[in-house]
Amino acid sequence: MPAPAGEVVATFTEYQEAVSFVEKLIEKEFPVGAIAIVGTGLRTVERVRGRLDYSKAAISGASMGAWIGLFVAIFADDSGDVKTFAFYLLTFAGIGIFVNIIRFALTRNKRGFISASMIVASEYQVQVPSNLVAQANQISGL
Repeated sequence: MPAPAGEVVATFTEYQEAVSFVEKLIEKEFPVGAIAIVGTGLRTVERVRGRLDYSKAAISGASMGAWIGLFVAIFADDSGDVKTFAFYLLTFAGIGIFVNIIRFALTRNKRGFISASMIVASEYQVQVPSNLVAQANQISGL
């Protein structure tokens, strides 16, 4: 996707403020496809959520495997037998445990925590094409 071409009509430090500004423009019938929110000063923020150990890896693997087993049981088995359903669920939960334990053992020295990462910007600019700047300013009251 190419970088948007246009002029900055507003700058915000919080993404939600930029979204509110864009919603205000859209409410007044501003052309939706002409608006861009551009983040500048990007950085990655990683929030540590907790320690990762063998038990958490096993529980996570069992949970993911059970979900996969549930879907396989629903789509692959038309008998409706509870034993077959339980077989799929438990088999895939076991496979999930095994896979996650192996994966954790192989990466254990690299990382011992669970985290979530996101990209944030230091400021957010709302841009519109040059020929629509006056209309955007009139709507926003700037």
